[in-house]
Amino acid sequence: MGSGQVTDWQGKNVTVAGLGVSGIPAAKVLHGLGAKVTVVNDGDDARARAQAAELEALGIAVRLGDGATLPEGTDLIVTAPGWKPDKPLFTAARAAGVEIWGDVELAWRLRGPDAAPWLAVTGTNGKTTTVQMLAEILKAAGLRTAAVGNIGVSLLDAVLGEEQYDVLAVELSSYQLHWAPSLRAHSAAVLNLAPDHLDWHGSMEAYAADKGRIYEGNRVACVYNVADKATEDLVREADVEEGCRAIGFTLGAPAPSQLGVVDGILVDRAFVENRQKSAQELAEVSDVNPPAPHNIANALAAAALARAFGVPPKAVRDGLRAFTPDAHRIAHVADVAGVSYVDDSKATNTHAAEASLAAYESIVWIAGGLAKGAAFEELVAKSAGHLRAAVLIGADRGLIREALARHAPEVPVVDLDRTDTGAMLAAVQEAQRLARPGDTVLLAPACASMDMFANYNQRGDAFAEAVRELGAGA
Repeated sequence: MGSGQVTDWQGKNVTVAGLGVSGIPAAKVLHGLGAKVTVVNDGDDARARAQAAELEALGIAVRLGDGATLPEGTDLIVTAPGWKPDKPLFTAARAAGVEIWGDVELAWRLRGPDAAPWLAVTGTNGKTTTVQMLAEILKAAGLRTAAVGNIGVSLLDAVLGEEQYDVLAVELSSYQLHWAPSLRAHSAAVLNLAPDHLDWHGSMEAYAADKGRIYEGNRVACVYNVADKATEDLVREADVEEGCRAIGFTLGAPAPSQLGVVDGILVDRAFVENRQKSAQELAEVSDVNPPAPHNIANALAAAALARAFGVPPKAVRDGLRAFTPDAHRIAHVADVAGVSYVDDSKATNTHAAEASLAAYESIVWIAGGLAKGAAFEELVAKSAGHLRAAVLIGADRGLIREALARHAPEVPVVDLDRTDTGAMLAAVQEAQRLARPGDTVLLAPACASMDMFANYNQRGDAFAEAVRELGAGA
């Protein structure tokens, strides 16, 4: 189908891989453009059948229980981002010379000639927060924008809807980037890189390479994390437009072409007239909510992208002040008897948990769940100095217990061998018993939640409810 804009979809045979949040809208959009759409899906359950019936009523063909076979005459595949690259369907497509796009690629190709530029964000952790901060900063500058992509408004809706945008704040996962070969952002940031989704990508190198695709063809700025050399390496390897600059962010004092922190002030030495000798104040650390180190890094990355788009300093401050974090992201629940209780149920991997543990001095840590193949040695070794005690729950808690025994043997550990609905209350009660005034009881599980809970939101809600019960009894 070539690399340019596709203007005539009439009669094109497009196979959409996967029902769900991206597949169904893609199928409807393509059908509306005149393409002959066939949706293939691995599953064949009641939900899939209901979704299939909705599409078939529109005249879209659906094959349930057969996601491996390439439909005859397919000109293009549009895939849900989560489908792994080694699936037989894609092997067959490559052998037949059929292009494979993700929903992000489709949205990029369907943009009109006057479409809003994209400021794009990826990274192992912090993507959603950074994109939401960025959208608030852009709004504070009077720009029409939205947080889109892996969150909020779908990219297809943003690109094809009636709303006119000046610029889009776009969150992109490594899956989405893998299937978006022609995406070219105005400016982009890779926040950090840590092992994640390696079962999907096959190796850390392949995972990093997919993240690095976000920098391809950038026009103004490639934003990287000074503390994470791998992100700077990706900038070096990227093929960007002439004049595009590498812009670092750091929690320390910034060098020229960096944003950083000086005496509690977020400052810009990248987008100022004389960056060798001067810096522009943007906001105070206290304007960042919450002002934990990793969240200040998110704010600096958002500020860098906004400044690359020409946003004035005051908008950075006003946008950061307007930002409120999502639930279950280092959310302060309550103080009970001088102890602070913090819900970071969203910390579903070791990298996120490490950032959370670094934000507090003395912690009773509630951790555990499904490890997804993760190792906990490095996390515990780095965080041991912050731990008053640990309370472990969930299927893979034994892995964390072993890491604690090796790297923090002096830290008291409670191992809760129960998975019933009262397990979180028991964990919080144990944490209360171990905590001292001035401590933080921190739910930062470093694991997925599905062994005991429907999702991390439900796990966080259970923690907050348990804390409220403590407070009621205090």
